[in-house]
Amino acid sequence: MTRSVRRTRRWLQVTGAGAATLLALSACSSSDDSSSAGSGADAPGSSSARLSGTVTVFAAASLKESFEKLGKRFEQEHPGTKVTFSFGGSDSLAASITGGAPADVFASASPKTMKIVTDAGDASGTPTTFVRNQLEIATLPGNPDGIDSLKDLTDSGLKVVLCDQEVPCGAAAQKALDASRLKLTPVSYEQDVKAALTKVELKEADAAVVYQTDVRAAGDKVEGVEFPESADAVNDYPITLLKDADNAEAAKAFIALVRSAAGQKVLTEAGFLKP
Repeated sequence: MTRSVRRTRRWLQVTGAGAATLLALSACSSSDDSSSAGSGADAPGSSSARLSGTVTVFAAASLKESFEKLGKRFEQEHPGTKVTFSFGGSDSLAASITGGAPADVFASASPKTMKIVTDAGDASGTPTTFVRNQLEIATLPGNPDGIDSLKDLTDSGLKVVLCDQEVPCGAAAQKALDASRLKLTPVSYEQDVKAALTKVELKEADAAVVYQTDVRAAGDKVEGVEFPESADAVNDYPITLLKDADNAEAAKAFIALVRSAAGQKVLTEAGFLKP
């Protein structure tokens, strides 16, 4: 017997027991009972009672702060649910999904990495772009090296970190560098945007090319420097339900929250751009 069937039977048993209790205690007429039952079925939050269990979300590292907020909101709106996250480089997450890792939702930092999942037939339906993100230079607090442009990062005296080129933030950075005809040799390539940013936060690097959302999330640990070439390397973020989702209904509800006005407000406040 599947988990969903067991959950449905339990829900029916509870509903039946509740209905029997109400009939035994009620002094109202049968017509009033019917009216009350109808209004209860349409009451706000009745859909929440039908959602339960864990929703497993694989999401790009840059979504960490926003998605954790949305996860808590989802759990509050749907008592009995729990949202668990796996954050990392979109390419690594996609490889895990196609390799059989159990997940319900995938939110990628680029269409290219999402395509890995769709090409493998692991997505349910067509992925939808829910936000976009733009690059920014993260420097040490106060910008002691006076970095004002992407070209400044090519100074041989600076220790600069980039994301690996297989990761969306690294591919976007390389696209911006190519558009500017600039060559940059970083001291290291990092597996995801958070790892690149951490190098600056720990003062192991002078600067890193990351997303503007990550600069904002870091607060006063770094200083952000905008550069015009970033407009040519904006990343679309697609999200999808996965084909083998164990909790498809709750997963659909989480995706709906992400795309809702409330979800978009959380994301735009974090610095993401509207799709």
